Amino acid sequence: MELRNLLIGILSMFKKNSCNLVAEIGWNHMGNISLAKKMIKKAKESGADFCKFQSWGIKNLRSGPWDKDGRLEIYKKAELTKDKHLKLIRYCKKLKINFLSSAFTLDGAKLLKNLKINYIKIPSHEVYNLNLINFCFKNFKKVLISVGACRYSEITRISKLKNFKTKAILMHCVSSYPLEVQNANFSKFNYLKKKFQNIGYSGHLNSIDDAILAISLGAIVVEKHFTTDNKLPGRDNKFALLPHEFKIISNFRLNYKLMMINRGLNLQKCEKDIYKNYRGRWGK
Repeated sequence: MELRNLLIGILSMFKKNSCNLVAEIGWNHMGNISLAKKMIKKAKESGADFCKFQSWGIKNLRSGPWDKDGRLEIYKKAELTKDKHLKLIRYCKKLKINFLSSAFTLDGAKLLKNLKINYIKIPSHEVYNLNLINFCFKNFKKVLISVGACRYSEITRISKLKNFKTKAILMHCVSSYPLEVQNANFSKFNYLKKKFQNIGYSGHLNSIDDAILAISLGAIVVEKHFTTDNKLPGRDNKFALLPHEFKIISNFRLNYKLMMINRGLNLQKCEKDIYKNYRGRWGK
């Protein structure tokens, strides 16, 4: 009974607003905690339910072109230490918005577990990493799994893991930055929703259109990149949504819920005046 009640509570958290909105701050803060807090505050004001960051460590980074093209220095600056995680978690609690982060490694997932975070995300980069996914299934209440840049056979493998049905939310995603509208592939979203039911969307379109469509199609989580200034350094800041754009999505979510209220097949109370006083008016 206790387990059943726990699962009901977890599921209700994600169904409370029909669709939960995630403001993907990621590393748009560039390691500046004051800026990160400003982004959290603006995301809260814009209607976000979660602020999402990224948990990774430079010590785990492989050698590559980023070593010499300037990205390594950006990664060093943007890395969130345990202390920085704590500061952001506390600030999210203060503003009553949920903290969420993507774990790129087991170290990152373990850190988030030790910080007593209940929800975690597996980024598209690690969708193949069954060890990481299994660890998250065992240690977190809900696991958002971005299924961008992966083969369908990899999604099938994930779906066979223990706890998949109770813990996983598959996030339809096209890992292209920014995404061109013709590549959004919402046919895949519809297929995943029919096959696995608990489906969300992680969008990289430089617009709100994909988020609006995802809500309309029944996504239980919608994530969009978020910033306070598109001129800030870093690739993601360039196509991230600004607060007023994110607010449009939040307002649509509310209106969508209202528009979907079942009022039956017959005359509504709000139509009675027209029904009584206007029908046949021009039928002399």
